[in-house]
Amino acid sequence: MKCIIIDDEAAARAIIAHLCSQVESIEIVEEFPNAIQAIKFLNKNHVDLVFLDIHMPDFTGFDFIDTVKNPPKIILTTSDKNFAINAFEYDCIVDYLVKPVTLPRFLKSIQKAENFVSSVTSKSEVSSETEKELPNKELYVNIDRRLIKIDFEKIYLIEAKGDYILIKTDDKNYTVHSSLKKIEDKLPESLFLKVHRSYIINIKKIIDIEDNSVLIAKDVIPISRSNRPELMKRLNLL
Repeated sequence: MKCIIIDDEAAARAIIAHLCSQVESIEIVEEFPNAIQAIKFLNKNHVDLVFLDIHMPDFTGFDFIDTVKNPPKIILTTSDKNFAINAFEYDCIVDYLVKPVTLPRFLKSIQKAENFVSSVTSKSEVSSETEKELPNKELYVNIDRRLIKIDFEKIYLIEAKGDYILIKTDDKNYTVHSSLKKIEDKLPESLFLKVHRSYIINIKKIIDIEDNSVLIAKDVIPISRSNRPELMKRLNLL
């Protein structure tokens, strides 16, 4: 974990730094004698954990927490036991160390911090994977300087027409300046298939297939010989 130490007393910073040196997983990247300098640092740098003194001149530890947007996890270090209840009103605070800090108590505090950081990382990874698994459900097209949203499920046919494409939906048709290749890259593969050099169809909208053509709504679309095997593979054949 990347950490910083904030304490107005040099001796106190040295003690925390020494305790940190006993733990392989901790890397102290900076030390600060006041919270203002630390805030400037955090505006440009990311850390996992902050060792933060409460009582500092002009700008206290709680002032620091209230000022920093999305603060890292924090272990408070103080000689005063009276702020423990207040401290745990903040979600970012994982522990409250009373000076002088012993090594066993310090190690227990580090374990708490590592559990918190690990939990946040796991949730972030799950969220990221979920986002990857959930494709976009719509497409925005530029028509007459307006961005119009079209739901993928409502599209049943896309036809190439020179430098334009015609997007046919259940509700309306749209002519867009684009290529078939460009829109093909944005369509979900689970719904759409290019069946001809000039046509992409929504396979869920197929009504009928006969020989080398497919009926979509009222449109009869040719199926090229090279694309027919893939279409057959995608259908739920009895």
